[in-house]
Amino acid sequence: MTKSEKLLFEATASSGSVSALLTLPADAHCLYVMAHGAGAGMRQTFMESMAAALAAEGIASFRYQFPYMEAGKRAPSPRPILLKTVRSAVNAAAAAAPDLPLVAGGKSMGGRMTSLAASEEPLSGVAGLVFLGFPLHAAGRPSSDRGDHLKDVGLPMMFIQGTRDQLADLSLLEPLVAEIRPSPLLHIVEDGDHSLRVPKRTGRNDKDVLQSVAAAIGRWAEEILPKGPLKRVPMVDGATPR
Repeated sequence: MTKSEKLLFEATASSGSVSALLTLPADAHCLYVMAHGAGAGMRQTFMESMAAALAAEGIASFRYQFPYMEAGKRAPSPRPILLKTVRSAVNAAAAAAPDLPLVAGGKSMGGRMTSLAASEEPLSGVAGLVFLGFPLHAAGRPSSDRGDHLKDVGLPMMFIQGTRDQLADLSLLEPLVAEIRPSPLLHIVEDGDHSLRVPKRTGRNDKDVLQSVAAAIGRWAEEILPKGPLKRVPMVDGATPR
């Protein structure tokens, strides 16, 4: 049985509260704090489907809105607000499911903002980062500059990338990942685009791909998560039922 709960938490003092969705399977062994991409919020089909696939693998998820998306705006909030929201979301997720170890990250921009936050200061209680299509560069403008900060994260990381991703040239991402310590896991989705969609000619559909991705995340999490009872510093910020 999987429980779903709507929550609110304060993203930043200036931007106020934002929404979150906790998906909690009965057999959950960890919680993924999962940020959305730049162009769509936490209820995007990809985010909904990913949360369901993760739940089937015993992975809870905490999806949340960035302030600009909560306000119905198209342009992302300034970076300091995005980074503070990531930290607030991690604290709120820990308060919502205090018995579960945490990993964090998300889709595209959400994953990158999480890694930027972690590179500046450790995210409390987070054992590793998972990227659902890391946006290494703009479409048609290959560069690895957006990944320069990754060497400063210092956590286990998992990159899930499609071979047709126009925002991450694998010939640039692979050598970048090879230089990071601890060594990240690069999980390739053959024929996948930036949202891990694959063509019909492959004989697979979106559900098949996301189930495979969720299973891979589960195996990775078992390897990197701390064993034994959790020891967390109590959080000041938390999440309240909506």
